[in-house]
Amino acid sequence: MTERFIRQTTLPEIGESGQTKLQQARILLVGVGGLGSPIALYLTAAGIGTLGLIDDDTVNISNLQRQILYTEDEIGLPKVECAARRLKALHSKLQVNTYPYRLTADNVESLVSSYDIVVDGCDNFDTRYLLNDACLLLGKPFVYGAIQEFEGQVSVFGYGDHPRSYRELYPDESAMKQLTPVKAVMGITPAVTGSIQANEVLKILAGYGDVLSGRLWTINLRNLQNFILDF
Repeated sequence: MTERFIRQTTLPEIGESGQTKLQQARILLVGVGGLGSPIALYLTAAGIGTLGLIDDDTVNISNLQRQILYTEDEIGLPKVECAARRLKALHSKLQVNTYPYRLTADNVESLVSSYDIVVDGCDNFDTRYLLNDACLLLGKPFVYGAIQEFEGQVSVFGYGDHPRSYRELYPDESAMKQLTPVKAVMGITPAVTGSIQANEVLKILAGYGDVLSGRLWTINLRNLQNFILDF
């Protein structure tokens, strides 16, 4: 452990005790696409012990512009299987659990209950509301992220003594679900946003820094303007 992770265990915020916490952690990543790719890679590289991957999609050629877990040879194959192979190649001691189906109201609580932290790598409001409600019910932190064009945002719900809710930011569920998703996105946008999400996971586990609970971080990569909104 010392040799592999020495660059981060040397940090006083991590140390050997923090690294042990990472190795003992169980993280559920919902969606293994644009956001999920950097999240999965950086959590694996950091030494997370168990990573659950849920996604019912297959690799498409249009994914490769931003979904850096995959290659041309994997087009048409299930994302969770391809992602698991790539992540195990990066860190052979990682325990990967794959769920090649959609998250639904029928399975969300059983899935979430098996993990310490849930990370949002999805691209739809239905799933986010399901995750938010399940995480609040079960007392699990929910690391939210979303992207559009050149913009990204991150927050943490269900964390700490006074857990916040996704519904505080977006209270009108029916209106949000009627919105037409914007498909346009610069490939670097999920890379930046997903990396911030991964950092929030590590902060929660190792206990360093100020977690984005009750705060929404946003960035615009056109001009590199970013700010934090308290809510």
